[in-house]
Amino acid sequence: MEKKIASTTRQRTPKKLEPERNWFLFDAEDEILGRLAAKIAPILMGKNKVSWLPYLDKGDFVVVVNASKVAISGNKEEDKKYYRYSGYPGGLKTENLKVKRATKPQDIIYHAVAGMLPKTKLGRQMIKKLFVYPCDKHPHEAQKPVKMGG
Repeated sequence: MEKKIASTTRQRTPKKLEPERNWFLFDAEDEILGRLAAKIAPILMGKNKVSWLPYLDKGDFVVVVNASKVAISGNKEEDKKYYRYSGYPGGLKTENLKVKRATKPQDIIYHAVAGMLPKTKLGRQMIKKLFVYPCDKHPHEAQKPVKMGG
Protein backbone atom coordinates (compact mmCIF):
# COMPACT_ATOMS: atom_id res chain seq x y z
CA MET A 1 0.00 0.00 0.00
CA GLU A 2 1.39 3.36 -1.01
CA LYS A 3 1.60 6.23 1.38
CA LYS A 4 0.07 9.48 0.32
CA ILE A 5 2.36 12.41 0.91
CA ALA A 6 0.61 15.59 1.93
CA SER A 7 1.21 18.38 -0.47
CA THR A 8 2.94 21.31 1.18
CA THR A 9 2.81 23.65 -1.79
CA ARG A 10 1.26 26.88 -0.68
CA GLN A 11 1.01 30.09 -2.55
CA ARG A 12 3.75 32.31 -1.25
CA THR A 13 2.72 35.73 -0.08
CA PRO A 14 5.01 38.35 -1.61
CA LYS A 15 7.00 40.57 0.67
CA LYS A 16 5.59 44.03 1.16
CA LEU A 17 8.29 45.66 -0.92
CA GLU A 18 7.64 48.71 -3.04
CA PRO A 19 5.99 47.36 -6.20
CA GLU A 20 6.82 48.66 -9.67
CA ARG A 21 4.39 51.50 -10.32
CA ASN A 22 3.68 52.88 -13.78
CA TRP A 23 2.03 56.16 -14.75
CA PHE A 24 -0.98 56.34 -17.08
CA LEU A 25 -2.57 59.40 -18.69
CA PHE A 26 -6.28 59.58 -19.56
CA ASP A 27 -7.92 62.39 -21.55
CA ALA A 28 -11.49 62.87 -20.29
CA GLU A 29 -12.61 65.06 -23.18
CA ASP A 30 -15.88 63.69 -24.65
CA GLU A 31 -15.59 60.48 -22.57
CA ILE A 32 -18.65 59.24 -20.69
CA LEU A 33 -18.05 59.61 -16.94
CA GLY A 34 -18.97 56.09 -15.77
CA ARG A 35 -17.09 54.34 -18.54
CA LEU A 36 -13.98 56.41 -17.88
CA ALA A 37 -14.17 55.68 -14.13
CA ALA A 38 -14.59 51.95 -14.88
CA LYS A 39 -11.30 52.02 -16.81
CA ILE A 40 -9.42 53.98 -14.14
CA ALA A 41 -10.51 52.05 -11.00
CA PRO A 42 -8.93 48.66 -11.93
CA ILE A 43 -5.62 50.37 -12.73
CA LEU A 44 -5.59 52.07 -9.31
CA MET A 45 -6.35 48.71 -7.66
CA GLY A 46 -3.67 46.89 -9.67
CA LYS A 47 -6.10 44.39 -11.20
CA ASN A 48 -4.38 44.78 -14.57
CA LYS A 49 -1.25 43.10 -13.13
CA VAL A 50 -0.55 39.40 -12.82
CA SER A 51 0.65 39.83 -9.24
CA TRP A 52 -2.67 41.34 -8.03
CA LEU A 53 -3.74 40.40 -4.52
CA PRO A 54 -6.92 41.76 -2.95
CA TYR A 55 -5.21 42.76 0.29
CA LEU A 56 -2.19 44.60 -1.18
CA ASP A 57 -2.04 47.91 -3.00
CA LYS A 58 -0.15 47.15 -6.21
CA GLY A 59 -1.90 49.73 -8.38
CA ASP A 60 -0.41 52.30 -10.72
CA PHE A 61 -0.64 56.09 -10.81
CA VAL A 62 -3.30 57.67 -13.03
CA VAL A 63 -3.37 61.25 -14.34
CA VAL A 64 -6.64 62.53 -15.83
CA VAL A 65 -6.72 65.76 -17.87
CA ASN A 66 -9.64 67.77 -19.30
CA ALA A 67 -11.93 66.85 -16.41
CA SER A 68 -14.17 69.83 -17.16
CA LYS A 69 -15.01 68.37 -20.61
CA VAL A 70 -16.20 64.93 -19.47
CA ALA A 71 -19.46 63.83 -21.12
CA ILE A 72 -22.64 63.10 -19.18
CA SER A 73 -25.65 61.36 -20.73
CA GLY A 74 -29.29 62.19 -20.18
CA ASN A 75 -30.52 64.91 -17.81
CA LYS A 76 -27.81 64.28 -15.24
CA GLU A 77 -26.39 67.79 -15.69
CA GLU A 78 -29.37 69.15 -13.69
CA ASP A 79 -30.62 66.02 -11.90
CA LYS A 80 -27.43 64.45 -10.45
CA LYS A 81 -26.69 65.75 -6.96
CA TYR A 82 -23.56 65.64 -4.81
CA TYR A 83 -24.01 65.71 -1.03
CA ARG A 84 -21.72 66.89 1.76
CA TYR A 85 -22.57 66.69 5.43
CA SER A 86 -20.68 68.62 8.09
CA GLY A 87 -21.96 66.47 10.95
CA TYR A 88 -23.93 69.32 12.50
CA PRO A 89 -27.71 69.84 12.42
CA GLY A 90 -28.65 71.60 9.19
CA GLY A 91 -25.20 70.89 7.78
CA LEU A 92 -26.27 69.01 4.63
CA LYS A 93 -25.06 70.77 1.49
CA THR A 94 -26.17 69.73 -2.01
CA GLU A 95 -24.82 70.69 -5.42
CA ASN A 96 -25.94 69.55 -8.82
CA LEU A 97 -23.50 68.45 -11.49
CA LYS A 98 -23.75 71.71 -13.44
CA VAL A 99 -22.57 73.77 -10.45
CA LYS A 100 -19.87 71.20 -9.59
CA ARG A 101 -18.55 71.33 -13.18
CA ALA A 102 -18.28 75.13 -12.96
CA THR A 103 -16.58 75.23 -9.55
CA LYS A 104 -14.55 72.01 -9.09
CA PRO A 105 -14.71 69.80 -12.21
CA GLN A 106 -11.97 67.47 -10.94
CA ASP A 107 -14.26 66.34 -8.10
CA ILE A 108 -16.71 64.83 -10.62
CA ILE A 109 -14.17 62.22 -11.79
CA TYR A 110 -12.65 61.83 -8.32
CA HIS A 111 -16.07 61.01 -6.82
CA ALA A 112 -16.98 58.55 -9.59
CA VAL A 113 -13.70 56.62 -9.28
CA ALA A 114 -13.76 56.63 -5.47
CA GLY A 115 -17.18 54.98 -5.60
CA MET A 116 -15.66 52.03 -7.50
CA LEU A 117 -12.82 51.43 -5.02
CA PRO A 118 -13.00 49.52 -1.72
CA LYS A 119 -14.39 51.51 1.21
CA THR A 120 -11.48 50.60 3.51
CA LYS A 121 -8.03 51.87 4.46
CA LEU A 122 -6.77 50.18 1.33
CA GLY A 123 -9.26 52.07 -0.85
CA ARG A 124 -8.20 55.39 0.70
CA GLN A 125 -4.59 54.48 -0.07
CA MET A 126 -5.50 53.65 -3.69
CA ILE A 127 -7.36 56.90 -4.40
CA LYS A 128 -4.24 58.89 -3.46
CA LYS A 129 -2.66 57.68 -6.71
CA LEU A 130 -5.29 59.50 -8.80
CA PHE A 131 -4.45 62.99 -10.07
CA VAL A 132 -7.24 64.89 -11.86
CA TYR A 133 -6.81 68.24 -13.62
CA PRO A 134 -9.56 70.39 -15.19
CA CYS A 135 -7.49 71.46 -18.23
CA ASP A 136 -4.99 69.71 -20.50
CA LYS A 137 -1.89 70.79 -18.49
CA HIS A 138 -0.45 68.63 -15.72
CA PRO A 139 2.79 68.72 -13.67
CA HIS A 140 3.64 65.01 -14.15
CA GLU A 141 5.59 65.20 -17.43
CA ALA A 142 8.77 64.02 -15.68
CA GLN A 143 7.12 60.66 -14.86
CA LYS A 144 6.44 60.09 -18.60
CA PRO A 145 2.84 58.84 -18.26
CA VAL A 146 1.66 56.39 -20.93
CA LYS A 147 -1.33 57.75 -22.87
CA MET A 148 -4.31 55.40 -22.55
CA GLY A 149 -7.31 55.25 -24.82
CA GLY A 150 -10.45 56.54 -23.21
